Amino acid sequence: MDTFEKMLNKYAELVVRVGVNVQVGQVLIVHAPIETAQLTRLIVAKAYEAGAKYVIVEWDDEAITRVRYEKASDDTFDYYPQWLADSRVQFAEEGGAILHIKVPNPELFRGIDSSKVSTAVKSAAIANKEYSKYTRNSKISWSLIKAPTRAWADKVFADLPEEKRVDAMWEAIFRMVRVDKEDPIAAWREHINHLKTSQDRLNAKRYKSLHYRAPGTDLRVELPDGHIWRGGGGENEKGVYFVANMPTEEVYTMPHRTGVNGTVKSTLPLNLNGRLVEGITFTFEDGKVVAYDAESGREHLTSLLETDEGASYLGEMALVPHDSPISNLNRVFYNTGIDENASCHFALGSAYPVNLEGGTKLSNEQLVERGANVSLTHVDFMIGCADLDIDGELPDGTIEPVFRKGNWA
Repeated sequence: MDTFEKMLNKYAELVVRVGVNVQVGQVLIVHAPIETAQLTRLIVAKAYEAGAKYVIVEWDDEAITRVRYEKASDDTFDYYPQWLADSRVQFAEEGGAILHIKVPNPELFRGIDSSKVSTAVKSAAIANKEYSKYTRNSKISWSLIKAPTRAWADKVFADLPEEKRVDAMWEAIFRMVRVDKEDPIAAWREHINHLKTSQDRLNAKRYKSLHYRAPGTDLRVELPDGHIWRGGGGENEKGVYFVANMPTEEVYTMPHRTGVNGTVKSTLPLNLNGRLVEGITFTFEDGKVVAYDAESGREHLTSLLETDEGASYLGEMALVPHDSPISNLNRVFYNTGIDENASCHFALGSAYPVNLEGGTKLSNEQLVERGANVSLTHVDFMIGCADLDIDGELPDGTIEPVFRKGNWA
């Protein structure tokens, strides 16, 4: 077995044992691009070795995805098969786990009418509204991981000769998920403990608000009573620990839905459903986006904000030091699941109820009453940089530094 195959085996073992943490007798769904077949087959084998009862692979082909937007009638994009969404609910009710190899091509929908994409995304979200409660509330184990595709590698490593780009992407992924360590599982236990230290420190502070300052950013964010900072992973409703994002470098919580005021500027491009948006600025008043712009792709932001009322409010705030493993690679990956772990970030749309004391037992109306945002969408955008300062307001009104020059104070 050569070095690459050994690394790939270690990666498959890691995502099965630590990412989704497959349990004996469990059903696993793997959603994977067809270009990742080699890794996917290893994941299936490792899942059965871990005791999975049945593994379903849902293959994704971006060429077929694009064909729909090129050929289908304009009046068909609001259709999503309800039977498919219902099958997801049944799967979740039976305690299944789901793993996504999530690597959207940042150029996939170049030249496609953005309204078609937005309509299709919203229709899928509406149909899967019931199923999304199982992931948003961590009722089941789920995980998002990364693997190279040619289109993605070509975008990220365009400065390298074409024949070296996919290998370079594999090397970067192996590093950021710690597969290059002798014992990746032990390395992840240590990493999770490190994130838990930051999480526990923030939870002990009980900050009332955070004030962000950087070039183009001056934003005050209130936190709701009973907010909870989380990082690394968490337990599903059966007490099984899983890691929802690999890689992960963040500690995160929810802002108060109506407590965000000021202006914020993005620092990295956003891959929004296969469409790039760059140089984003948002202005918030009492939590809501009241003005916005972008250097490119502004029309895609318009579609996002029109998804529903909650799409114009923040649902997540996350802290990531500028001096951190992915950030130190000094490369934009055009993949939110990676770029958000190189940078402090916010998310427009739905909050995670797990970030609020007792939140997983509340209705949507009760969540909003407690200060959490509810929406069909959840889209992260990156705002971290080497010049970011953050101050925290303690319960007694004292102001203290949280971040200085992009890193923990």
